[in-house]
Amino acid sequence: MTSTPDPVDERLLAAHDLARAALLEVTPEASIGEPAGYTLEDGGVVSLRFANRLSGYPNWFWTVSVAVVDDAEPTVLEVELMPGDGALLAPEWVPWAERLAEYQAAQAALAEAQGDAAVDADGDLDEDDLDDEEDDDEDDLDAADFDSDGSPILHSGDVDGVDIDELDESADDLDEDDDED
Repeated sequence: MTSTPDPVDERLLAAHDLARAALLEVTPEASIGEPAGYTLEDGGVVSLRFANRLSGYPNWFWTVSVAVVDDAEPTVLEVELMPGDGALLAPEWVPWAERLAEYQAAQAALAEAQGDAAVDADGDLDEDDLDDEEDDDEDDLDAADFDSDGSPILHSGDVDGVDIDELDESADDLDEDDDED
């Protein structure tokens, strides 16, 4: 069984003035070019296209969707800037987990390549390579960074530079003022 498309309401195809007026509400006249065709949409909607004159959007078209409801005059449904053939588009979105997996695989390959370069032709590690590995194992913290009991040395018992035991005396004054009101 074949279906025939609904006949197009000629008033919609001739609604360029209405479409241009709708475009003028969202963009200046200078950015709207000549009519560039139309597309038949579902439900008797016609999308009229106009050339775009914005320099940053080559091959994009201003599109105005119009329709007729219950034998009334044509009305505008939406106005948008749509890409045409050859338009510059953003790349496909890639989920963070996939991008992270690609990054981790590249880092692992780089580490493996650097590890292979550290091996001599004899299959032994260079003395310089061993020194680098020893440096990696060293911790930035020294014994001087800790008290005799092994706890980290803090200044005046503060945590992250904030002394939690010291009270702000001006805060007490403010509280007393609030109580008097």
